[in-house]
Amino acid sequence: MRTPVDLPAAAFALLSVAACSDALPTHVLSGAAMGTSYSVKIVDSPRSDERLRARIENALVSIEDRMSTYRPDSELSRFNAQATTSWVEVSHELCEVVAAAREISVLSGGAFDVTVGPLVNLWGFGPDGMTGEPPDAAGIAAARERVGYERLHADCSIPALRKEVGNLYVDLSAYAKGYAVDRVAALLDEADIADYLVEIGGEMRMRGANARREKWSIAIETPEPVGRSVQTIVGLTDAAMATSGDYRNFFEHAGASYSHTIDPRTGLPVAHEAASVTVVAETAAYADGIATALLVLGPADGLDMAEREGIAAYFLLRVGDGIAERISTLFANEVMAQ
Repeated sequence: MRTPVDLPAAAFALLSVAACSDALPTHVLSGAAMGTSYSVKIVDSPRSDERLRARIENALVSIEDRMSTYRPDSELSRFNAQATTSWVEVSHELCEVVAAAREISVLSGGAFDVTVGPLVNLWGFGPDGMTGEPPDAAGIAAARERVGYERLHADCSIPALRKEVGNLYVDLSAYAKGYAVDRVAALLDEADIADYLVEIGGEMRMRGANARREKWSIAIETPEPVGRSVQTIVGLTDAAMATSGDYRNFFEHAGASYSHTIDPRTGLPVAHEAASVTVVAETAAYADGIATALLVLGPADGLDMAEREGIAAYFLLRVGDGIAERISTLFANEVMAQ
């Protein structure tokens, strides 16, 4: 996970129910986690907030302990530090997450690559912080030699991971927050909580209804680097949603802007007109990874993939001085039509 500061989310829940006398009470649990913030909204539940908060925060700490690249002692960092090309036994949880993220790498033809970390770090968007200027071609070429999901293998029957080259570097930054949302949602399901919304760093999963007994109203932001405004609102239930965008985490140098979203196939930040992609899916982890893949692919190839794979995707493009939408068939029929 690669978010060292709390960046504004690209999607947020609209919960302006205070003035509604018939609205059910909503309990909010929130705090810091995974370099950003988490929020859990629970409708009309009598359960102990503090006991539930402890379970949620313990789960989030456990995920960071296994999957953070910002912690040198995390399980993932220890695996990355090993130069061996032999199988390395890991926890079943880490193995399953890496294997699932690798499947998205395969599905997207490497537009999402679970080993992209060396390039992200080189461009100054990793644990070492901003460089403020683009790297040279030689540095990019050297980092690309360390990238390639095809050279990473997972056997979760052991469970173990293996690199074909010792300096391969696994990075779960575009998957782990979504996975954490799913883990928290699973805790709420186990507690028989029927109506909730979980959000971590903009990735969301919701079940049931909001305090007004309606679908959860989720606002998708207009992709602007300053301020927050609403582009559109969707109503969701029993679903997950994630947005990937290029307009919050970037740097400018010599009149050019460089996004934190790196195309693993070129080693360069994305530079097409797509500013953000929102995906609605069954799980937040899948939505998280797929949104990144579609943003890298761009509006043409990304929309083609969304149609081919049956993905509910909503693209926002910079066109002249305005913003244009591109919407997959599934998003139009099953999200916007509701």
